[in-house]
Formats: sequence, C-alpha cells, structure tokens
Amino acid sequence: MAYRSPVSELRFILDRVVPLAPVAATEMFAEATGETVEAILTEAGRLCDEVMAPLIRNGDLHPAKLENGVVRSSPGFKEAYQQIAEGGWVGISSPADYGGMGLPFTLSIAVNDMMSGANLALQLNPLLTQGQIDALEHHASDEIKDLYLPKLISGEWSGTMNLTEPQAGSDVGALRTKAEPRGDGTYAVTGQKIYISWGDSDLTENVCHLVLARLPDAVPGTKGISLFMVPKYIPDANGNPGVANSLKVVSLEHKMGLHGSPTCVMSFEGATGWMVDGPGKGMAAMFTMMNNARLNVGVEGIGIAEGAYQKALAYAQDRVQFAPIIEHADVRRMLAEMKAEIFAARSIALACAVAIDMSRATEDALHGARAALLTPIAKAYGTEVGMWVSDQGIQVHGGMGFIEETGAAQYYRDVRVTAIYEGTNGIQAMDLVGRKMMDEGRAAFRLLQEVEDEARAAREALPELAGAVWEAAETLREHTEWMLGQGTQDRFAGALAYLRAFARVLGGHYHLRAALAEGADSARAKLAAVYIRRLMPQYAAALAEAREGAAGLYALSVEDLAG
Repeated sequence: MAYRSPVSELRFILDRVVPLAPVAATEMFAEATGETVEAILTEAGRLCDEVMAPLIRNGDLHPAKLENGVVRSSPGFKEAYQQIAEGGWVGISSPADYGGMGLPFTLSIAVNDMMSGANLALQLNPLLTQGQIDALEHHASDEIKDLYLPKLISGEWSGTMNLTEPQAGSDVGALRTKAEPRGDGTYAVTGQKIYISWGDSDLTENVCHLVLARLPDAVPGTKGISLFMVPKYIPDANGNPGVANSLKVVSLEHKMGLHGSPTCVMSFEGATGWMVDGPGKGMAAMFTMMNNARLNVGVEGIGIAEGAYQKALAYAQDRVQFAPIIEHADVRRMLAEMKAEIFAARSIALACAVAIDMSRATEDALHGARAALLTPIAKAYGTEVGMWVSDQGIQVHGGMGFIEETGAAQYYRDVRVTAIYEGTNGIQAMDLVGRKMMDEGRAAFRLLQEVEDEARAAREALPELAGAVWEAAETLREHTEWMLGQGTQDRFAGALAYLRAFARVLGGHYHLRAALAEGADSARAKLAAVYIRRLMPQYAAALAEAREGAAGLYALSVEDLAG
C-alpha cells in the first residue's frame, strides 16, 4: 500500500480535539477558515502522496553525493523540491509582507507531519529554511530581511544552521569559530562546523548559512557568541547570487539513515558574513530557530511513525500465517498500540503549535507559558513514538522486516537521529524540569487542572476512562509538587522518566477528548481504551523511577560501570 497522508486525522484533531477555531478567531489569523484549512491539508496531502512519497527509497538507495565540491541530490529530489517551492509550502506560516501565506504555525506543523511521513530526508530541506526564516524575522535588520526573506520564503534559496563543532556539541559555549570585523560592516568568518544538514545541494540557487562565531574580543562561554549570515554565493547589487563565498563542503557524513539528506562538514575560510542582531546575541537568535525546530523534530518522529504504521498495517492484512496475521492477538496488539501512540503524540504536538499561535496572536503570557511547557514534551515524546512505532513495524513484518527490500527498516534508521537532533531527549527533559519549572510549576499545574476538570466532567459519559485519566493527572500533580522541592541533580536524574509520565497523562487526556467527541461506542472510544488501559498506566512506573533521584546512580563509581 502506498503512503496516504493522514489528512482526515489531522482535520479531526484540529476540529474536535485541539481546536484551531480559537486561533482563526484572532485578527492575526482570521484567514485560517475551515475552508482554507481543508484546502491546505488536502493539497499538501496530494503533494506528499504523489510527489514526495514515491522518492523515499531513492533517497535511501541512492544517497546524496559530493562531486567536485558540489553536493548532488538523490534522483528525483530536485524536481520534487521545485514543486514544494512553487506550491508555496516553504512559507505557509511566514509573513505575507515577504511573500509568505501568513497562516498559523499550526498548519505548517500539520503539513510537515505529512511531509515527514512521505519523505523525511527531502522534507528536512524546507524545514531548516523555515527555521531560518523565523530567526531572521525576529532578529535580523530590515536590510537583511528585505534581501533574504523573499528568497527563502519562495524556496529559491535554502537555509541552514551551523552550531556544532567537533569539540562543541551540547556545550555550545566551547565553539571556536571566529568572526573578524573588516570595517565595512562585514566579517571574515573562519572555522569548521559539523553535522550540517543540507549544508549544500543542487536544489536551490543559493544556500544561506546562519553561523555561530566569536568576535575577537568576545567573552568566554555562550555570552560571547554572535550570529552571522554567511551565504554560499554573495548577493550582487540586484540581490542575485554573485561570486562564490570562501566556504566549502569538506565531506559528507556516512550515516545510519536519512541517506538522501546530505549531512555536511563545513569549512569557512575567511568567508564574508553579516551580523544578525548584535554582538553577543547569537544564542538568543539561534534559540528562536531551535525552538521552531524542536517542535518540528517531534513532528518528524510522528510523521515517520505514520509511514511505518501504514506499511505494517498493509503487510499484516496481506501476510497469511494460518490466517492473515492481523487476526493474531499479538499483531493486533502491536497495531492498536502503534495507532494509539501516534494519535497521542500528534495531539500533543498540535496542542503546542496552537499555543504558539495563540501566544503570537494575543500576546497572552499564559499561552506562551503553555507553549514553552509543551515544546520539550512534544519533541521528546514525538521522537520516541517515532522510534518505537518504526521498531514495532519491523516486528509486525517478522523476518521480512529485517530484510531491507521491504523498506520497513528504513523508517527506523531514518527516525533514530531525531531523538538526538536539536538537543537530545535527555536535554529536553532537563529543560522541562529545570527552566520550564522556574515559574514554581504554575504552567504545569494549570494544564493538569484542565486535564482533571475535563476528566471529572466526562465521568458520566465514560466513567472508567475518565476516572483513570483523573487519577493519573492527580498523581502527576503530586509528583510535580514533590519534584519542585528537590535539588537540581535529583531532578535531572529523573527528568526523562518524569517527561514520559507527563506525556502519558496528556495522551490519555487527548484520547478522552476524542472519545467524547464521537461517543462511547465509536472507534475513537475503542482506541482511547487501548491507550488509557494499556499504555497510560506506564506513567506510574515512570514516576517511581523519577523519584529515585541521583544517589543510586552515583553510588556506582566509574570503575563499577567499567567492571
């Protein structure tokens, strides 16, 4: 069975579970009518199904190559990218003043979900450009905006972000790339960056690099980092690509998956760059891009899960072992749990996107706090669901899943890096229990109160399911209160387990909403029962782990671990 974009699923969630209506009711997003949403999702789904999905194996079997200093993309990618650009899909939520559609970020997230399931390696190119657009919109000068935003939004140019260096991964403050002022408003940028996705390609006429670097007099650490726009070709007086800049692709990484997405080692050799924002403000600007990317990476995991699930479902219906294997209880269990996990993760991601849109449209701090709280949960849970579902997809295929020709294994190989992208899932969890709890847990408690209130109201219609969700939320509230009283190291030791528990409770909450929307005898209610009875109870074990703290981990010495 060919990939089919989950248009109806996304529309159901945005209508009945995580409503987009409040976003469309704001002045900023008044054009996001039901008809517009339907048209966007339907047309994007067609592009994914007919243009992108048929190329997913090309990217895996015929990887991008570095030839004579130029990256050549996988067969068909260039033509497919042209359709993405010409359709305006890069700029769905970009400002209309620069050629974007100006639609809610939520719609961009929904489209990226479908594109990720169709062909993640190709989708990464416009995704990175979208993040750069967001960073420039919020931090760049009008001169840089006027030159770069129209080209990026149209898809004529693509964007990257250059953070990581061999000695500076999560410890960004250790980076060594230098930017020397030339006295004419430009800077000579010198250094090497690694893991640069789509650092070069033949898809666009220019590649625009946002590069973190240090000025000569910069203070140590992250406070001394500035951000620079360093294009592959320096724009001429008419804003068109001119002379080549002093930068190059040294090599392409040999990766476990995502072979169609070139991951470059970049060398900047006195390359001409322009500062974005001011000296020492690089991390603030880059975090704007990274926060956009973190939610989108979670959505990458969800999209991959969708593709893996569809392939597994089709195989289970066709494969006969005594009977079609979909009739066997263990296979039915895997498929039901896969579908339930995808719905939960997708709902959390869309809830985060809606909170972001409401924050932008209303400037209400409560929406901003909700978005900030949900971002690390959406990223970590979405990518873990992607890994788990793609792994289960291989299991459904049995021995054939371990054979590359079936394509089942590609989903796992492609999705595995998403748990590492944009801050590992452990870092996301530490962000959740650290920075996101600096408000003394108020944003978390407000969300849990909503979960409890809705569960209480649902007890008459769905007593067993609603009671379980209420109990889970109340238990999570109690553990959150406990955690706020702990030291940093103890919080961090249990952070990932706590995040997983929070995701489990939210998943139950959104499944309960879906069941209420369609009734106690509906397929939605049956799926909700699978999640709430089989998967959500894992929150209790996760919270037990979270409360263990750090002492037991550090009781084991390095020698003990090595012995």
